[in-house]
This record gives sequence, C-alpha cells and structure tokens, in this order.
Amino acid sequence: MGQDKPSHVELFRQDQARVDYIHHRASNAITHLNHIGNFLFTRVPAIIDYNISRYSYIVNIGLGTPTKFFSFTFDTGSDLTWTQCVPCVNCHTQKNPFYDPAQSFTFTNIPCNSNYCTQLDQFGCSSTFTCLYEEEYVDNSKTNGSLIKDALHLSNDIIYNFVFGCGNNNTRIFGHEDGLLGLGRGPISIINQTPQLYNKIFSYCLPSRPNTYGYLELGSSVVGVKYTPMLTIPEMPSYYFLNLTTISIRGKKLALPPTIFSKPGTMLDSGATFSHLPPIAYSTLRSIFRKEMSNYPMAPPLFNLDTCYDFTNYQHVLVPEISLIYDGEVTTNLHHTGILFVFNKSQACLPFVENMDDSDVVIIGSRQHLTFNVVYDVGNLQIGFGANGCS
Repeated sequence: MGQDKPSHVELFRQDQARVDYIHHRASNAITHLNHIGNFLFTRVPAIIDYNISRYSYIVNIGLGTPTKFFSFTFDTGSDLTWTQCVPCVNCHTQKNPFYDPAQSFTFTNIPCNSNYCTQLDQFGCSSTFTCLYEEEYVDNSKTNGSLIKDALHLSNDIIYNFVFGCGNNNTRIFGHEDGLLGLGRGPISIINQTPQLYNKIFSYCLPSRPNTYGYLELGSSVVGVKYTPMLTIPEMPSYYFLNLTTISIRGKKLALPPTIFSKPGTMLDSGATFSHLPPIAYSTLRSIFRKEMSNYPMAPPLFNLDTCYDFTNYQHVLVPEISLIYDGEVTTNLHHTGILFVFNKSQACLPFVENMDDSDVVIIGSRQHLTFNVVYDVGNLQIGFGANGCS
C-alpha cells in the first residue's frame, strides 16, 4: 500500500491545482471565442490503466501514415490535443515509442500566420516560420513544441489534416500517458475541427475501476439520456457549464438558497477528480451525510476530504444515496464510487470538497460522472445524463 501513497498525494495536489486555476480564470480571465466555420460516429474503449495513471481515462488513438498507436487521456477542460514527439528535449516516460513526424508521410507543418496558430493562448514562430505552441496546465505542467497536422485514426475513422501539438519539451506532465485528447469547446479542439464529421456531439462513460471498460464516442447521441441546457460563460468559453439546482440525500433535497450553484456557475470537468461545492452546500451535505453514517467509526481526513470512515471491521457498508439534480429535474443518482472514495479499508471518504468561497465556480468532477452515459451536444447546447452507461 505504501507505494501507492505518492500517487494519491499527486492526485490531491493536481485536483486542487486544477480547481484553483479554474477559480482564478473565472474571477479575472479575459478570453475570446472564435467560431470555425449524414454524420459519422466513432467509438473507442475508455479504460483506467494503473501502468499509465491511476485517475485518468485512457483511449487508444492512431497518428500518422503508416499509423502508430498511442494511449491518450481525454479532457473536457482543455482544447489542444498533443503528444510527445521526436526529437525530445525533455519528455516523461510513456507507454509507447514517441511519435516521430519524420516517419509519417501525411505530416505537415503549420505556418505561424495560420488561424490555428494565432488562436492559441501562447504561440510563436520558428526560424522557418512554422507555428510553435506552449500550453500550461493547472498543476504548472507544460508542453511546448510545434503545432502540426497529420492523420488521426479513431477506431475505423481517419481525420486527415488534424491539428495537434508535437511536444518536444514537456515538464511535470502527470502519469505515463503518450498525450492528451482535448475535448473542450475552443476552435482547436477535436470537436470544432470535425463539425462536418461528428456534428459537434460526443459522449463518454467513465469506468468505476480498472479492468472494466467505458467508452468515448464522437458523433452520435445515446438513447435514454435526459438533457439539461449547456451554458456558456463568456469569460471561459471553452468550458462546459450547466445549472446544478440542488443535491438530495436519500431522496430528500438539501435546504439551500435557490441560486447557490447558479450564481457562481457550475462546470462539468472530466479532468478534475472530485466535486467542489460552495461552503454552504458542502456543510449541509456533510452534516446530513455524517448523521446517515453515524453507525460507522470515523477516520482521519485524507488531504482536503474531511469526512472519512474506517470500515476495517465491516463486511457490508450501507451508504445513503446521493443525487445531483440539474435544470429540468435531470437527476443523477451517483454510483457508490461517487459517494465514497475508498483509499483503503480503514479510510473511505466523501469525495466532495469545500470551495473557499460561495462565489467560486462549482465543479462536478469525474468521481461524480462514473458509470453514467454523459452526452455533450455542443451543436444544440445541451448536456445529457443516462444511468448504467458502463460497468
């Protein structure tokens, strides 16, 4: 067990850093939204692979011609897709050999005056006037290199001239993934690069544990999901917002001020692990949850999770059902892994975190997406949830 601890330390550090970044961005960022001017669909399996990362969701995609395959994490909170590249000045250890543009006859450079280049947050020009990019993430990890085009293979589909980052200098990137697939709403994300192919719609189901399969699907909606409006916050146009109206425990709604979630806004983020709630909402949820769980001995806090239990002497544990309810009475009854985060038998915690302030953006993290079909219909500005999407 000892060897797993650093990865948990890293998880909490990354989760908090990501959330701090989002809150900072929401409070004072000025950004701009650029629009780019019978649909296919493609589905790839999504898995948790402990050899790559304990808390990321991995999909296999192909790049180049001839095709080489890579293990990418996917993230709804960022736009740029990138992979580690030859020649590599600074790269982390990854599962597969690095992508080498010189080995692909469909690879092309992008000039630094192209729209794709100038729409990046940080871009530059090489000595040969090709586009250079730098992307900094919430935990201060960075990737920089060349912005290029090549063929992207998703299951049986090929996206020619797909724009992505060829990272030659990547620092403090987490895990052993080969790269990242950006599913945000910005102009360079895969969603906005493929509107004619996939109609600006994608869905996923995140598996709740290793050795079970979820999926990422582009281009079709899923039957049996209920939709709530997708909202856009002008200061943060790449992110997916929706209106969380209330939370219930055992079917009883928490008594909360009516605009507690909508005032700061609520964001769905597959890259954050835990959900971060306004202090009033969190303390109300915690106090009722602790009453419901009063038969079990409490355990010490785990980083910023302060409601933990010791189940060492229990064969069976009954947890109260928690539901998140979105605009339009769209109710998600959380999977038990979204109600208790089991670090080990003697420390299992409520996986919600208290924001510093009621004005901070509310974040619904991946623990509270687990096992749902989640549909992002960007064209029709709606987000759907359906139960039992994967095991």
